[in-house]
Amino acid sequence: MSRLLIKNGYVVDPANGIDTPMDVSVADGKIAVIGRRLEIPDAQIIDASGCHVFPGFVDLHVHLREPGREDEETILTGTRAAAAGGFTSVCSMPNTTPVIDRATGINYLRSATQRDGLVNVYPAAAVTIGQEGKEITEFGDLVRHGAVAFTDDGHCIMEAEIMRRALEYTAMFHVPIMNHCEDGNLKRDGVINEGRVSMLLGLRGIPSVSETVIVARDIALAEYTGGHIHIQHVSTRRSVELIREGKRRSVRVTAEVTPHHLALNEDACLEFDTNAKVAPPLRSEDDRRALIEGLLDGTIDVIATDHAPHTDIEKDMVFTEAPFGMIGLETAFAVCHGELVATGRMDLASLVAKLTVRPARVIAINKGTLSVGADADITVVDLACEKRIARETLFSKSYNTPFLGKTLRGFPVYTIVGGKLIYSKGQILETAQA
Repeated sequence: MSRLLIKNGYVVDPANGIDTPMDVSVADGKIAVIGRRLEIPDAQIIDASGCHVFPGFVDLHVHLREPGREDEETILTGTRAAAAGGFTSVCSMPNTTPVIDRATGINYLRSATQRDGLVNVYPAAAVTIGQEGKEITEFGDLVRHGAVAFTDDGHCIMEAEIMRRALEYTAMFHVPIMNHCEDGNLKRDGVINEGRVSMLLGLRGIPSVSETVIVARDIALAEYTGGHIHIQHVSTRRSVELIREGKRRSVRVTAEVTPHHLALNEDACLEFDTNAKVAPPLRSEDDRRALIEGLLDGTIDVIATDHAPHTDIEKDMVFTEAPFGMIGLETAFAVCHGELVATGRMDLASLVAKLTVRPARVIAINKGTLSVGADADITVVDLACEKRIARETLFSKSYNTPFLGKTLRGFPVYTIVGGKLIYSKGQILETAQA
C-alpha cells in the first residue's frame, strides 16, 4: 500500500467546509484521513509548513491542440503546464485537427492521455460535425465513450434550431452544452473590443452585443428545452445580467470567466501586444468590474483558463493577422489570487471553490474535494511564493501570455494526482509518466 502524508499545512476544502490547519493522509491513491498531528508509519512525508492545501484545481476550458497542432501544444506539454499550475483535471476542447466529433477521436484522446498525460483529461466533444454548425453529432455514442460536455468552442453555434436540438438531446444524457457566444455577423473581422481603444488604434472593433445576443438566445432555449447551457468565457456586463436573470428563473445556466478577463481590460492592447488578443476580446473597465461582481455573487460559477497556445511565429504577425488566444494554466491561480483575494474582494475559500468543486459539478465528475475516499488529487500552494513569468520557467510548449516578464505571487509547490506526486517545487517528476 502506497502512503503519503501531507503535514503542517492549512487545509481549505470548500466542498466539505474545511478551513483550518490539518494533515492529509493518502493511501493507494485515495484520501484516507484528514486530522491533526497524524502519524502514518512508512508514509512519504510532504512538509506543507507555511502553505495551503487545496483539492486539485479543475479547468473546464483547455486547448491541448493534439491531434493536429502539436507545434503549439501536446497532451504531454499541456498536462505538464496544468500540473505546474496546480490543475489535476482539465476538460479538453474538441477544435483539433481532425475535430473530436466521433468516438474514434475520444478514444484517441484517452489513449494518448494514458500514454503521455500527467493529469486527468476529460474530453469535450463537438456539438456539430466538423464544427461546421450544420449537423449535430452522435451525442449518446460520444457520451458512452467518455465525452463529459459538448462544444463547438472557437465557433459560435449560430443556428438557433441546431442549439435547440442539441440542448434537447444532451438533456437526456445530463451533460452540458458549452457555447462560445459570439455572433459572427456582428463580429465580422473585428480584432479588439469596440470602444475607446479600438478607435485610438484604428482597429476594427468587436461590439459587446455580439456576445450578449447569443447569451440571451441560449438562456431562452435552455429554459424552453430544460437543457443545460454553459456560457464560456463571459466578457460583458450585460451577459452577467442576463445570466443572473436566468438563474433567478431557475434556468439550467452556468457560466465561466477567465483569469485574463478578470485581471485585464482593453488597455492591455494599447501597445499592439498580440498576446493580449483573445476571443472574446478584453473589454472595458466597466465590463471587467461587472465580471468580478458576477463572480462574487455567484452569477458566474467557475474560473476557467481558456488555455490557448500559439507559436511565436503566429503571434509575431501584425495585430490584425495574429490568432486569438493566450496560455493560462500556469499563471491562473496567481493572477486570480492577486486580483481577488490579495485585494480583499474575495475570501480564499470562495476562490478555491471556483477552481475546484464548482467546475467539477458542471461536468458531473467526482473531483474538487478532499472527502475521505475521494481520489487524492491535491494542490499545495505557497501564497507568498513570487515568480517572474519567463519562457525558461514555463512548461507549456507556447509562451503567448501578456504576463511574460511580470512578477506574480501565489504558486503551487506540490501537485498530486491520484496519490502520486507529479510536480514538486518547479520540477515535473519524470517518474510520473508511467
